[in-house]
Amino acid sequence: MESVYRLLALPVRALLEKCRLDFAQLQEIRLRAGLPVMLRYRGQEMALCPPGRLSRKPLEGYRISAEEIKETLEYATGFSMYAFDEEVRQGFLTVPGGHRIGLAGHAVTDENHIRSIRHISFLNIRLAHERKGCADEVMPFLYEDGEICHTLILSPPGGGKTTLLRDVIRQVSDGGMYGDGCTVGVVDERSELAGSYLGIPQNDLGLRTDVLDGCSKAEGMLLLLRSMSPQVIAADELGNYEDEKAVENVFTCGCKLIATVHGASMEELERKPLLGRMKRERMFERYVVLEGRQSPGSVREILDGEGTVLYRRSAHPV
Repeated sequence: MESVYRLLALPVRALLEKCRLDFAQLQEIRLRAGLPVMLRYRGQEMALCPPGRLSRKPLEGYRISAEEIKETLEYATGFSMYAFDEEVRQGFLTVPGGHRIGLAGHAVTDENHIRSIRHISFLNIRLAHERKGCADEVMPFLYEDGEICHTLILSPPGGGKTTLLRDVIRQVSDGGMYGDGCTVGVVDERSELAGSYLGIPQNDLGLRTDVLDGCSKAEGMLLLLRSMSPQVIAADELGNYEDEKAVENVFTCGCKLIATVHGASMEELERKPLLGRMKRERMFERYVVLEGRQSPGSVREILDGEGTVLYRRSAHPV
């Protein structure tokens, strides 16, 4: 929690310290200039209120000023915003601890491309939770004959898919009772999986994992295939058309793919052009569907490439 406190303007920091929150249950801190500070805590939206409590009534929340937003940014960048121009252009900062700060304000554009963001007035601090062992429940279903399967993890935003993927990567890399350790190449486009800070991962992704940080998934997958000889490639949030060729290269080169995608159900997946086609062609061998934002990380069901249910939470494993 200390790494998070150090990011915040002093008045907000003081209120949070008085709340004595369970850090493991805190997912987001949203700061909007002139509006109440909002948290996502234990799966619910709560306002941070004086003298140090949480409320479900947003109007009771502490209203953060533009100056306090600026103070928070100064702490997050070590008083050197100019050194983070590239990160700001992409709309986020990654800070020690692997936490990510989303940014919004006035976009400075050049030929329809964002060059930078000025007058930043909105911050979303997404807390990185390294929950080792959270994938224990799913690991037995992700292997066949000692070999990891092509796997896709589905959940709506905030459903815990990145946290689950992070632990799957660690266990595949280290190896265990279901299979030997594998060389894993991670394309960490938004620095959420490894939480790299100055190139060094802040999260444990295993003994045999190589991380390509801050690179697009499409370019990163091809680069890793050429340069690092991975047995497995992992990436968060597939779905863009640019990903299609790279994903197909992974499937055809003998390398396994473990990835996530936004989606609440298999039916929703089928409506996505790229992934719907992959499902129809049975390119993925396992699908892990999570419950969603109200129960982050909880597995609803696991299916094989044929659509057969291997596990469903409401019943015993099939």
